[in-house]
Amino acid sequence: MGIEIERKFLISQNTWRELGVPVSYKQGYLVSDGQRTVRVRVAGDQGFLTIKGPTSGVSRSEYEYEIPVDEANELFLLCPLPIIEKFRTEVVYDGKVWEVDEFSGLNQGLLIAEIELTSEDEFFALPPWIGLEVTGDRRYYNSQLALNPYSNW
Repeated sequence: MGIEIERKFLISQNTWRELGVPVSYKQGYLVSDGQRTVRVRVAGDQGFLTIKGPTSGVSRSEYEYEIPVDEANELFLLCPLPIIEKFRTEVVYDGKVWEVDEFSGLNQGLLIAEIELTSEDEFFALPPWIGLEVTGDRRYYNSQLALNPYSNW
């Protein structure tokens, strides 16, 4: 079974911008019912289909498969919720990869940094541009941002 262990944080400074190259992301949710999500994503020129189980602590089951980008774009037509659009920048800090998401559209203004870990108790250093931790706050799940965009808060 694939397991995703992830922590999420808000951004407190813009100094991360000079540390990586942003890639365009577009993602939609075929299913999102609190117990599972089925997501289609286009990241740059690659398509993906991802299935996630319920979150327990900072972990959940995750299965991700690369699919042809034209099929991913067709699957967006089946998504009942609005499509999430953002730019993701990978930034390496203290040997760990941080993914910084800068949202657009109805989620414009939201900046979230995520780090994937190998265990729930893995130590990692916080970059100086990291702010409040929002791990476990459902409002910041991408599937929830499709339902209740940041601009509505």
